[in-house]
Amino acid sequence: MNQFRIAPIAALAFLASFSVQAAEVDANARYVLTLGGINIASMNVDLTDTGSRYNLDLSANVAGLGTLVASGTASASSSGGSTATGLSSEKFNLRTKANGESFRVDVEFAGKSVSSFKVEPPILDNYDRVPVERVHLSGVSDFLSAFVIKGGSFDKSMCQRKVNVFTGVERFNIAMSFAGEDKATSPRTGYQGPVVLCSVKYTPISGHFTTSEITNYLADSSRILLWYAPLGETGYFIPYRVMLTTNMGDLSMVLTGMKY
Repeated sequence: MNQFRIAPIAALAFLASFSVQAAEVDANARYVLTLGGINIASMNVDLTDTGSRYNLDLSANVAGLGTLVASGTASASSSGGSTATGLSSEKFNLRTKANGESFRVDVEFAGKSVSSFKVEPPILDNYDRVPVERVHLSGVSDFLSAFVIKGGSFDKSMCQRKVNVFTGVERFNIAMSFAGEDKATSPRTGYQGPVVLCSVKYTPISGHFTTSEITNYLADSSRILLWYAPLGETGYFIPYRVMLTTNMGDLSMVLTGMKY
């Protein structure tokens, strides 16, 4: 799996965290991704919720950065049922194009279990790839709807959660914890006001390569940070910023605009 395919799987998992009410919502959020202060991608997230059905759509244009990140495009979508207590993913799709190559993932869920998934081209089960076992396909969500927080208050309780994710390629777990309260003040971003800061712990379970530098770095990192901001008065909370410190500088995603 080339670098462009791995990057969306590692990064998108942190890029779409929403909370949902039963009222109808039609919202949009825009982000820019930088590495060491250099823009490498722009992203657009659309969210709709009728109160009984939801849909999340993410599209990204990746400018690339030398040999580190390949230029291309990526899109991901998640859809399923919406109730008063949360979202239930039924379908997840991922598409990437880079260097003349295409990659696609399709996953279907029944409840909190994977009912089917397909990857094209297939991922080779090399000696260093941890096998995905049947037990790893239960109690999971896709990596868009998994980060949706429904209900609750805009306080430290937002960070007190654990999420099990299956991307169609990898199974990993995310554990969040409260790290503090802050205030967004920059006029160059899409929001100014209070934010809640969560620290994030990434634990790979299966489907990953033990020799993957990205996977190992994420697993060892003690500084993955996620700031939440309210999406107006809709009852949603979205990422204001996501940051991961690397030896090439901060990998940072920042909200640049939102509509609701």
